[in-house]
Amino acid sequence: QGQLVESGGGLVQAGGSLRLSCAASGNIFSIGDMGWYRQAPGKQRELVAVITRGGFINYSDSVKGRFAISRDNAKNTVYLQMNSLKPEDTAVYYCNAEHRYISGLTSWGQGAQVTVSS
Repeated sequence: QGQLVESGGGLVQAGGSLRLSCAASGNIFSIGDMGWYRQAPGKQRELVAVITRGGFINYSDSVKGRFAISRDNAKNTVYLQMNSLKPEDTAVYYCNAEHRYISGLTSWGQGAQVTVSS
């Protein structure tokens, strides 16, 4: 059974940067879109950014101009470079992979805590 493994979370001061990585391992399905979501305490999980296999990208308005998503299709890996971090970016960040051909079939990472201090 394949899985997504995240790394790179941590504690950073406001204005700082962090880079998250998410690699697919094992016998995971053929991957289409990949993305990052986040969930802050007491809030619903929200989309941060998504990238298609062809490199089309969509960001939430709250991170545009500060975060950058990228991927390496050969390695089944997605990255999230987070710059100019704000305390309101504090959340657990989850990576997500959609099946390339089967709508609604997805896999989630275990989550990475990102904490931004003021």
